[in-house]
Formats: sequence, structure tokens, C-alpha cells
Amino acid sequence: MLEETTDVPTGNGTGVAGVMETFVSAPERPGPYPLVLLLMDAPGIREELRDMARRLASTGYVVALPNLYHRAGRNTIEFGPDVLTEGSPAHTAMRAIRTKMTIPPVMDDLTDLIAWADDRADTDGGAVGVHGYCMSGPYALAAAAAFPDRVAAAASFYGTWLVSDAVQSPHRTLGDGTAELYIGCAEHDDLAPPDMVVELRQHFEAAGSPGELEVHRGVHHGFAFPSRWCYDRPAADRHWERLQALYHRRLG
Repeated sequence: MLEETTDVPTGNGTGVAGVMETFVSAPERPGPYPLVLLLMDAPGIREELRDMARRLASTGYVVALPNLYHRAGRNTIEFGPDVLTEGSPAHTAMRAIRTKMTIPPVMDDLTDLIAWADDRADTDGGAVGVHGYCMSGPYALAAAAAFPDRVAAAASFYGTWLVSDAVQSPHRTLGDGTAELYIGCAEHDDLAPPDMVVELRQHFEAAGSPGELEVHRGVHHGFAFPSRWCYDRPAADRHWERLQALYHRRLG
């Protein structure tokens, strides 16, 4: 596999730099290949996510993993192992950035990423796939509506608060665009409780969006991450099967 960490120019970057640090993994052999955007969860960029990008790229995609916290500075590229320990300096720093995140600036980031990728020789300039974990589940679903001519497949894995009173709540745009959607929820998830999932399913079915909403039974929020306490190998493998099948159908 080929890989690099590069600065993607942005219209909304931090300070003078105006760039978004992005890890990119791609097949060694000449493309072009479809573009996939892997959107991080709240703890941010780490080797665990880079490994997931590599795994997906090995199946024939150029995978970009952007630092969505780039507006807060370059020191957000990786918080370190204590980021999941509540009350730690890393966790406090992460939460200070995370709580200010909204959908519109992330859609600006994806606009910049797609434009940057279109200039690469190894991407095909066609259909794009987007998937996000945790906080980025809503961003992935929002991307399907924001980029109807480019995003052909979008997936959310244990996405947080997909139904809310917010004007930007992802459930409001489920019927927009033509992308096939996959929404994978954990049975045990305080950030996506059962009643919210029931309501989300009602909105999903009413919207008539192509795709599927699936509840992974017996597992907790974060089940697909190998280093997380709640990692569940069968459910994680199922998540990969669902994701790769989705991209194979819609991206080739």
C-alpha cells in the first residue's frame, strides 16, 4: 500500500496555514480508483483509524482520513492514549473542540477534500463514498444530502444523536440525494438510545431512502475499534462486510 500524510488546502483552515492534515492510503498499482472519505470519531486521528483506512484501501479505493479538528490547530492531529480517560488533559482538550463542531463547516471540509482528490492522478473523479464513526455518523449522512451528484454511498456506525431538535439534525435530510445509506447502531449506546433508534427508523422508512438501518445486538458503542474495551470481533467483522459490500455496489 501507498500512504502519506498531506496538507489539503482549505477555504476555512486555521490561521495562515489554511490546511487540513489528511492521512491517505491507496493501492500500489496504478488507478484510477474511487475516493472514500473515512471520518474520525471524537478521540481523533490515531493509528487505529489509519489501520482501518489501510484495510479499506487494500480493496481498491483511495481512502482519505482528514483531521476534522484542523481549525483548532496542528496539535489536534493526535491527542494520545489518554484521550478516552475522562478528566485527563487530552480528554479535556478534545472535548473543548468537539463540543463546538457543527455540520456546515464539516461539509466545507468535504468540499475541499473532494476538490483536492479530483486533482489526483490515482482517483477516478466519479462516485464518492463517505462513512463516519460516532460523532461523524451525522456528517456522513449529511454528506449524502449535501453532495447528491458525488456521494453515492454513505454509512454511519454508532452515529451520535442522529435525531434531535437541531435544524441540522441528520434525520431531516434522509430523503435527500440518491446515495445508498447504511446506518449501523449498537444495541447498548447512551449516545444513540433505543427510543432514538426507533424514531430514526421511522424517519428512515418514511423518507424512502435506499439502504438499511441495522441494530447490532449485544454490543456497545465503539464495537468496531480493536483497541476499545467494547471491541466485538464478530460485530466488527460484520461492519466491514456491510461497508465493503455497500462500496462495491455503489462505487465499483
